[in-house]
Amino acid sequence: MNYEDVKVAFYLKVNESDSAGRCPVMGRLTVGGSECVFSAKMLAPRSLWVSGRAKGKSTEAIEINRRLDEMRASAINIYRDMSAVRERVTAEEVKCLLLGMAFGQETLLDYFCSFIEHFEKRVGVNRAAKSAHTYRCAYEHAARFLSERLRVPDVPFSALDRSFIDKFDLYLRTERKLAPNTIVLYMSRLHTVINKAIAAGIITADPFAGYEPPRPERRRRYLTREELQRLMATPLHSPRLYLIRDLFLFSCYTGISYGDMCRLTAANLETAEDGTVWIKAAREKTNVVFEIPLLDLSLHLIDKYRDTAPDCKLLPMYGNSELNKGLKQLATVCGIDRKLTFHMARHNFGTHITLSLGVPIETVSRMMGHRRLMTTQIYAHVTDRKVDEDTKQLRRLSASRKLELYEEPIKNKRI
Repeated sequence: MNYEDVKVAFYLKVNESDSAGRCPVMGRLTVGGSECVFSAKMLAPRSLWVSGRAKGKSTEAIEINRRLDEMRASAINIYRDMSAVRERVTAEEVKCLLLGMAFGQETLLDYFCSFIEHFEKRVGVNRAAKSAHTYRCAYEHAARFLSERLRVPDVPFSALDRSFIDKFDLYLRTERKLAPNTIVLYMSRLHTVINKAIAAGIITADPFAGYEPPRPERRRRYLTREELQRLMATPLHSPRLYLIRDLFLFSCYTGISYGDMCRLTAANLETAEDGTVWIKAAREKTNVVFEIPLLDLSLHLIDKYRDTAPDCKLLPMYGNSELNKGLKQLATVCGIDRKLTFHMARHNFGTHITLSLGVPIETVSRMMGHRRLMTTQIYAHVTDRKVDEDTKQLRRLSASRKLELYEEPIKNKRI
């Protein structure tokens, strides 16, 4: 960053002087090898003008020179901010910001903050609090990046280009040491804000064009069929682990997430004319309605824990951290040699319980409460490996094994 690359010279447009001998003041801005001229939007007497400034110590001369000095300092500051995030800055770009032209008025952090404020007003309506939190985290990382790495408080949108995006990505990886998936999330949040600015006409080019963050190899986030059977069949040593296993299996056979399971009540159950019992509710995360016909195992678990949960809830739920802690113990007891989390149950529903059994992906998407079919497609690769014998075996497991595996009595129904 070399401030000597920025030069601002002023001159009079003498061919447009008025009757009092006052002429428009023009500026010539040079940035590196680029140059442009602009109007300073002021008049100066030709009689006072010498070498690009007003001479003398009159009040008028002092005021003219003050405004010229402010304009020169502003041009240098604009160049400083832009060159901190861009490899090349042109005189035309500096001029646009200097004169307050439309596309140069908004800055990244100001606009990001305004976006978050509007987003948070929709939380509980059609936006989730967790999503708002991730936008806030992305904003804080961007603000820290500008302050710590680029030494600027904010940047205009017109200063953003691919080099800024790459530098921010590198900052998150090396200095903040964030996990790859977290980086993908925060960069996605930033991209959403920039897309909003593009739609509003604030910025014309997408600085994310061509950017593709390195993504970790996707790990299998569901249990194998053999692991699921082992989890169901292994005798356990405590009522607490039995309950945790039952909650996990209920999610496996319904696809309902932890947060949505916590909100289920008897009012979410509906019985169709053919006798099929359905769970109908809306997802907490997206407010998208989901409708799930219950398999025998799910019905058995609802009946097993009927009237045991407070506040008319359908199931007695543990806290999420307590559930995941118990699932680690379950994995050890059942000889499952990898991390077991509650969210894996939802993935099992999307793979073994639905798509592998030939349920159309559009139906699975509706049952899981996905807004877009693309979200459901992450489970579809399992269907390429389905085997008729395995699907028949899973059906038999769902229909016949439940009584054998859940015969332990509930000693204390209030949990």
